[in-house]
Amino acid sequence: MASVKMTGIKKKYGTLDVIHDIDLTIEDGAFVALVGPSGCGKSTLLRMIAGLEEISGGEIAIGDRIVNDLTPRERNIAMVFQNYALYPHMTVAENMGFNLKLAKKSPAEIEARVGEAARMLGLTPLLHRRPSQLSGGQRQRVAMGRAVVRNPLVFLFDEPLSNLDAKLRVQMRTEIKALHQKVRTTSIYVTHDQIEAMTLADHIVVMHGGRIEQQGHPLELYRRPANLFVAGFIGTPAMNFIEAVGGSDDRGAVATLADGGTIRVGGVQLEAGRPVTLGVRPEHLVAQGDGSRLSGSARFVEPTGALTHVTFDVGGRDLVAVVDGERTIRAGEPFEVSVAPDLIHVFDSRSGHRLNAA
Repeated sequence: MASVKMTGIKKKYGTLDVIHDIDLTIEDGAFVALVGPSGCGKSTLLRMIAGLEEISGGEIAIGDRIVNDLTPRERNIAMVFQNYALYPHMTVAENMGFNLKLAKKSPAEIEARVGEAARMLGLTPLLHRRPSQLSGGQRQRVAMGRAVVRNPLVFLFDEPLSNLDAKLRVQMRTEIKALHQKVRTTSIYVTHDQIEAMTLADHIVVMHGGRIEQQGHPLELYRRPANLFVAGFIGTPAMNFIEAVGGSDDRGAVATLADGGTIRVGGVQLEAGRPVTLGVRPEHLVAQGDGSRLSGSARFVEPTGALTHVTFDVGGRDLVAVVDGERTIRAGEPFEVSVAPDLIHVFDSRSGHRLNAA
């Protein structure tokens, strides 16, 4: 195992800058997810760590070695791709042991390491099959097994679950997490799915436009997003945003909405007249509570079982609330919820930066 340290990393394609001076340290044994929308640079950064993309500037260290000029093989990393990248003419055992064969390991060692990885991933009954005889989830496990047998310093995952159906994605998330708990190898996982990132990683790096917007523990990003981009990206359903104007009274900060309504907010001082954007998570809008009330008309009702998503209109703007699935709500009916002051995120409307400390 080894740490990964990136210092001043840049990537250019001609005159186009796609990665801008990234500094990032990934601790030995950590599971880190790089998340962000398509085109944010996360896969490019992963491929630079792997040695599949040339670095335009800066240094990457794996353990105590600078790897900028090393080939992918010399970096002692293993990469799992979204398209499995299995050899169709080889059996599962041959696919898993192929890189060990190239490294001139003995047949006995190859058999032992493939067997151990197969037991770990539940592949032992499938070792004599070919990829065409496997399901998508089984192929992905073979791709993971091929990485495991190499005993690399770092695992790199490039959106490995994007080709699987929803149920299988959940199952494979569990298997990837269980794998990391067993081998404790430093892992870097790229995904555009923030649910995957939240459930798998112990550290998340949110990227946008080739830059790091925020990094930290999943719950830290959920509870204290640094700016509007992170606030809107982390969380499902997405955070509601409401434009308002700051102010205060003898009880603290108050934000006035466009329709004249007011919302009390906590953990911040607001200058009178300052444009602010309030962020409210749908799950923090509750039927009964002591906070500010938001009233409107239900426009869409989406039952999901235990929970129901309700889109309702407040002053001409749609907001989403997540409420108890047992509650009966019909489109077109009045709908009212409340939100506690300390659960409201406050951002500067101009810069997008977070204002409240709590």
